[in-house]
Amino acid sequence: MAWDLLFSSDYGLFSVFVIVFLLGMSVWFPYYFHKKMRQGEQRNKT
Repeated sequence: MAWDLLFSSDYGLFSVFVIVFLLGMSVWFPYYFHKKMRQGEQRNKT
């Protein structure tokens, strides 16, 4: 019942989208910030 409601209603689909989006952000932000920190270190060494 809960799975049917999650994937068949508008607010259920939006909830799934938000969860997937937040999981993607939790992977992308650390990668992005780590890359920027390495670029800053390279700039400071030169």
